[in-house]
Amino acid sequence: MSKYDSLRDDRIFESANPVQVTSELIANFCTAIGETNPLYTDPEAASAGPNGGIVAPPSFAAIFGDGENIFRHFPELDTRRLLAGIDVEFVTPIRAGDSITTISRIKEIYEKTGRSGPMVFIVIGSILRKQNGEVAARLDYRFTNPL
Repeated sequence: MSKYDSLRDDRIFESANPVQVTSELIANFCTAIGETNPLYTDPEAASAGPNGGIVAPPSFAAIFGDGENIFRHFPELDTRRLLAGIDVEFVTPIRAGDSITTISRIKEIYEKTGRSGPMVFIVIGSILRKQNGEVAARLDYRFTNPL
């Protein structure tokens, strides 16, 4: 039994305020990351594409970083940490007009020894849910803390 088992209590944390996705938010995101694919930037080209209009690029899902906010509910883990990676499963495109709610929980905690010594890894599982209940994406945020 790990000393972190009690923290995996399956509590669910839902964002208090959904994020309203706008055309401007998608356009600004594309500009910021240098995205030029017309499926995400050109309304005319996007309307002829597979999604029938502009959708957010897949990497847009990473802006819903509510996985970080879960740590305030777990003081024993609320120390310095580093985002070690994000795994994303894209389920349905995010479009302007969508209202995205993030639902998160601690999914896994494990220890590992690296070059700098022992570390603990915390995996926060999050679901991005649209206003109609449809899942847009599932994300696993992997954080590491030195022990």
